[in-house]
Amino acid sequence: MTRRLMRGPERPVPLSVTGMRVLVTGGAGFIGSQVVEALMAHGHEPVVLDALLPSAHPEPPPPRPGARRIVADVRDRAAVDEALRGVRAVCHQAAMVGLGKDFADAPDYVGCNDLGTAVLLAAMADAGVRELVLAGSMVVYGEGRYTCPGHGVVRPGPRAVDELDAGQFEPRCPQCGAALRPGLVGEDAPTDPRNVYAATKLAQEHLAASWARATGGRAVALRYHNVYGPGMPRDTPYAGVASFFRSALARGQSPTVYEDGGQRRDFVHVRDIATANVVALEALPDRAAGTLTAYNTGSGVPHTVGEMAQALAGACGGPAPVVTGEYRLGDVRHITASSQRIADDLGWRAATGFAAGMREFAREGMRAAPMG
Repeated sequence: MTRRLMRGPERPVPLSVTGMRVLVTGGAGFIGSQVVEALMAHGHEPVVLDALLPSAHPEPPPPRPGARRIVADVRDRAAVDEALRGVRAVCHQAAMVGLGKDFADAPDYVGCNDLGTAVLLAAMADAGVRELVLAGSMVVYGEGRYTCPGHGVVRPGPRAVDELDAGQFEPRCPQCGAALRPGLVGEDAPTDPRNVYAATKLAQEHLAASWARATGGRAVALRYHNVYGPGMPRDTPYAGVASFFRSALARGQSPTVYEDGGQRRDFVHVRDIATANVVALEALPDRAAGTLTAYNTGSGVPHTVGEMAQALAGACGGPAPVVTGEYRLGDVRHITASSQRIADDLGWRAATGFAAGMREFAREGMRAAPMG
């Protein structure tokens, strides 16, 4: 019988939260690269693990001076073991994102997101690394919070195809059929993932919670809302709606808005998300061992998709958006965050306002289009 040696960190890890060596998986990506910058600005030493896949990085970015980079997949156990040497904590950003093309993408999502997370957590368990910040997502909730005039808070089911075909986009009360009022969803809301990506993001949280219980680790899942900002990838089916709109405007085309444009979202700037990661990381030593805490991480100020398209088109000086009435199965109507818990517990609040963020996004560059 063979045994794998259980080794600890290569060098003593300081107890202070200052000057930590932190592994950032997906650290060359849109959000991960901003996390690396924020860590360095706060005096930490990031180590980047990124596969630099052509689908995400057709033009691989140069290594960030001062941050060691390992080019490997997070599912490569040997590479993860190497990346964890001397590391105090992990910011896990590596993931396949977006709705994708169709259900044929499911094995790729599960492999990248869930198997990758399992390999990482197993390596952390062996290496004695006990602190984790996980890139979660608001998609775990499915639809957001709704209130019926007669039945209070209700949970509408998935929207029916025949209703969507008829242009009936707003969910109705599942008990009486009345119109509903959307509100802010809190972390205690039931989870209800409604597409493959959402299912994998919830599975990542469950894996991280299991790791924390088994090892005495401390974990925070930041449930990102709609992240936008400079460096977003363009022209890919795996990007977010802000990327789609910005890419169209860069081509001189109108942004294409699905449904009637009334879908409510919480758009949060990528720099604010990066700061949230650092704040959560530095708070980990004070958390109870063996626990995972989830935090909504959004601006706290909802806007409709149509409003975002209008603001971006205006800032770009481009053509006005076109509202198509078309829809995508798996999309939800309204999902907006209450980010009060992270404000109360960690003192984090988004600093970039919607109008200023959209103006910056309009003038700053995006990542090159993927190959193939």
